[in-house]
Amino acid sequence: MLEAVFELALADKQAIRLKMDELTEMRESKQPLEYPSCGSVFKRPPGHFAGKLIQEAGLQGYQIGGAQVSMKHAGFIVNIDHATATDYMELIAYVQKIVLEQSGILLETEVKIIGEDK
Repeated sequence: MLEAVFELALADKQAIRLKMDELTEMRESKQPLEYPSCGSVFKRPPGHFAGKLIQEAGLQGYQIGGAQVSMKHAGFIVNIDHATATDYMELIAYVQKIVLEQSGILLETEVKIIGEDK
C-alpha cells in the first residue's frame, strides 16, 4: 500500500494565477507546441543536454519524411507533414548515430516505442 500526505498553504489567488501564467509562457516559448510531437524524445545524458548535443551536431531542422528535429527545441521531434511511425523511428536512429559519431555520447530514448516488431 502506498500513501501520501499533502500539506497545502493558503496563497493569494492572483499571485497563483500570475505564477501559472508565467510558467505557461515559459513552456510555450521553449517547446514546439505549435506542432504535434511525442514530447521530449531523449533522456538527458549525465553532464549534458540532449537538445544541445543534437543542435551542435547540426541536426536542428533535419527531416525524414514528415518528422523533423524541431527548430525551436532540438530535443523534440515534431510532425510537420503527416509523419509516420517509421519516419519517427528512422529520424531517432539517425540522430542517435550522428550525435554518437560527433560527441561519443549515445542518446537514449525517453519515449517508449510500442507495437509489433516485423
